[in-house]
Amino acid sequence: MRPLDSDFSHSHLPFYSVNSGKGKEVRNDLYYWTDQIVNVCFYGMPGSREWVLIDCGMPHSKEKIMEAAEERFGHSGKPRAIVLTHGHFDHVGSLEPLLEEWDVPVFAHELEIPYLNGKKDYPKGDPTVDGGLVSELSPLYPHHGIDVSDSLHMLPANGEVPFMPGWKWVHTPGHTPGHVSIYRENDGALIAGDAFVTVKQESLYKVVFQKKEISGPPKYFTIDWKAARESVKTLSNLNPAIAVTGHGEAVEGKELQESLRDLIEHFDERALPADWKGY
Repeated sequence: MRPLDSDFSHSHLPFYSVNSGKGKEVRNDLYYWTDQIVNVCFYGMPGSREWVLIDCGMPHSKEKIMEAAEERFGHSGKPRAIVLTHGHFDHVGSLEPLLEEWDVPVFAHELEIPYLNGKKDYPKGDPTVDGGLVSELSPLYPHHGIDVSDSLHMLPANGEVPFMPGWKWVHTPGHTPGHVSIYRENDGALIAGDAFVTVKQESLYKVVFQKKEISGPPKYFTIDWKAARESVKTLSNLNPAIAVTGHGEAVEGKELQESLRDLIEHFDERALPADWKGY
């Protein structure tokens, strides 16, 4: 494992939403907690020791994530596993320090593995995609990969999610090559990661005050817009009943389904960078 001081130990983004530090139960076994401006998910019944952490939040959040887990489950035991939607810094920022506390397997898509075993870095953030301050500062955000090889495993090829019976992972590339979303058919629960989000992530004002609007993936880090659009279609076709996204508040029912259809119909105007030259 790469030493912490070469990863995110000196990275700190001074952005906080009004929901930072708050959690919400969206199913009796699914809970999300907001770490500054990004959501971390906990799967498992309150009181259970059979729980799973989905994504690992911002740098310097190890203690806060552990405290949120203890509050949710009523004990300080470790999860059975960590599942990653993707490896951007705001989703793996506390992964390495958490693994120093918890010796647990980490699961990710095959195409995301190179960013998690030290082989590849993501592109730098693109400040030109939108006029918002979050976008303008994006080249300063960490974009390097990390190395958690000792704990790293590929998600099973059959679509199952380890230690999450009834859930399936869905490959939803575009934001990153190996981005996945996680879906449970029997109740329509969706953990979407950043395939789409429910706040316009480029705008600091909207991020801080959590103004709800279904948007495409964060523009400044998205690398393949054709794939990103197809991924939104894939998730819409699942007809989810409720979605927890990487950024913003959960959305459900008719609001979710109609907003997804609207996003697809107007994807070029709503999601693409202003200066996009075409697919």
